[in-house]
Amino acid sequence: MEEKQQRQPIYDLHERPPFFQLIGLSLQHLFSMFGATILVPLLVGLNPGVALFSSGVGTLIHLLTTKGKVPAYMGSSFAFIIPMASMMKTIGYPAVGQGVVSVGIVYLIISLIVWRIGSAWIDKIFPPEVVGPVILVIGLSLAATAAQSATELNGHYDIKVFLVAGATLLITIFANMYLGGFLGLIPVLIGIIFGYLLALALGLVDLSPVASAHWFALPKFDFLFSGHNGLSWHFYPMAVLTMAPLVLVTLSEHLGHLLVLSKITGQDFFENPGLNKTLAGDGAASVFAGLVGGPAVTSYGENIGVMQLSRVYSVWVIGGAAVLAAGFAFIGKLSALIGTVPGAVTGGVGFMLYGVIAAAGLQVIVDNKVDYGQKRNLMIAGPVMVVGIGNFHLALGSQVDFSGVALATVLGIVLNLVLPKVAKSDR
Repeated sequence: MEEKQQRQPIYDLHERPPFFQLIGLSLQHLFSMFGATILVPLLVGLNPGVALFSSGVGTLIHLLTTKGKVPAYMGSSFAFIIPMASMMKTIGYPAVGQGVVSVGIVYLIISLIVWRIGSAWIDKIFPPEVVGPVILVIGLSLAATAAQSATELNGHYDIKVFLVAGATLLITIFANMYLGGFLGLIPVLIGIIFGYLLALALGLVDLSPVASAHWFALPKFDFLFSGHNGLSWHFYPMAVLTMAPLVLVTLSEHLGHLLVLSKITGQDFFENPGLNKTLAGDGAASVFAGLVGGPAVTSYGENIGVMQLSRVYSVWVIGGAAVLAAGFAFIGKLSALIGTVPGAVTGGVGFMLYGVIAAAGLQVIVDNKVDYGQKRNLMIAGPVMVVGIGNFHLALGSQVDFSGVALATVLGIVLNLVLPKVAKSDR
């Protein structure tokens, strides 16, 4: 899968920025992923500090597994919220942990299969007429979430939230277009800082969690083999049967994110280090998370958006963000401070981050001259975009829910394989 690089990177995959630039660039990634990563454990009932720690260590595991060749940040996955929340209320973490570990094991099994059969099939099932719309969907499917965060406070429309989100977006655009040097590399971080200060002035920030937090706070690790009476073990097959099938959802996200990363960096990660390595990295990261009390992890679109915007693709920066995340999990006041960043700010930045991912999909379509005068291409792109952006999801019972992005990806693959090259009416 050869992709044409449109813009020269400022820091390519293996280039290491100077130390202070590295810290700033890594903080930019940390702020971008922080809200979503700690939201999952808050919704489920897990410890946010453990989730932050496992995301940082999981990212380092992924970097090691892929031999430092893929700049992917691993954050808490939203695909498993419903079954994890249900099991936390009824059984407790040992069941959730077994489900998370099973997710990682399924990834490792799939990686072994890919290692045996190769990844030549990727080009067949993901031609440009499928890749472009799928990447576009990955970005725009998050648009509604960003808009809600950027307009609502406690479920009600709030003009102050709107103003903060709009100002955050405009400052991010200004920093990206008009600032040079190091400041030009961190437009997202600049936007977040400005938006946070404005939100603070408008009374949208609650600093009480920072005041009450300790400087040093050991995350409440919940180990897989723990029980009410010390070490114990009980197998929960329903946890495995409930969570393992949802790998189909995150697998489609994995392929989509890898497509986006390949596009914006000009590298073919399906070939080098190979899809088997990236899948194994995801699997090993989730196994670790399950062993220490964290949720399953997956690559994050927010961080891909940061890379697209800054043109900094360095794995050193991603690794730096991972180290900071793991370290901040033990510094109560710092993690609490980041946790006070309001949705108005993250929503404003989200307009930019999710939009540039969608734009990468458009670029695939333009670069490959996909002809939408052909009915076949229209019949693929149309349903894929509406299903994905509209979140036409498939719910099987109360705990299994396949997202619109997952269904759109599968739909695009199937339509590409079954539709004739030329519609009968076009012959």
